[in-house]
Amino acid sequence: MLRHSAHVFFVATKYLLSGAGRGIIRAMKLESVGILIGMRPMGERDSVARIFTRDFGVMCGVLRGAQVARTNRPLVGQIGAVAWNARLESQLGTFHWESARNLAAPIMMSGEKLSCMNCAFDLIQTLLPEREVYSRLYDETLEMLVQMATGDSVDTYLNWEIALLRELGYALDLSHCSGCGARENLNWLSPRTGRAVCDNCAAPYIGRLYKLPLTLDTTLRFVENICASLGTTVPSSRMRIVSAAAHKKI
Repeated sequence: MLRHSAHVFFVATKYLLSGAGRGIIRAMKLESVGILIGMRPMGERDSVARIFTRDFGVMCGVLRGAQVARTNRPLVGQIGAVAWNARLESQLGTFHWESARNLAAPIMMSGEKLSCMNCAFDLIQTLLPEREVYSRLYDETLEMLVQMATGDSVDTYLNWEIALLRELGYALDLSHCSGCGARENLNWLSPRTGRAVCDNCAAPYIGRLYKLPLTLDTTLRFVENICASLGTTVPSSRMRIVSAAAHKKI
């Protein structure tokens, strides 16, 4: 059973410093639940993994033996319990990972769903600072995976990306016109405020506004703005799903 409470442990061990008396080595251990969002090889046996945890945000660490595991092999898209250990908080540290659910398996059966999942994970790794808590977005990401595993992908992904934008300070408000308060004929979106604009108020500014309803192209523009502010580029996986959607492949 996954535990939704976070645990932080500090382990102190006495040791002798040469000619300096006693000292203390402090080890740190964090426990949470998380989604395995990225892996890359480290040597022939191990992998460096990124796990989006509910209680500590995105964390990076080493998964020992991940490349050679014959059973319970860690895979991107798995949900599980995670413990991170390091002597110092600033170190890379190591993970102990116990997979509880593999939502990636049904998602991988569809190229469309796999592309959307990979894109979401790439954006998390690109845009979220490490070890900052985004528990609401974690829940949204988990819900996205559940829905993708059983149903639609593009609309599910789009809703998730809107949630990501909200967490990063681009909360889109489509409930009423930002100019006059009208709740009808809301066919435009202000790129400056992220709020809807009705046809009457939009008329003088059509060339500066985004057309509604929201599409992958529209939210991409906000993603591009965030990436530019961080001095990074939009992940290629995000550009690919726009291209695929344009050609009706997803």
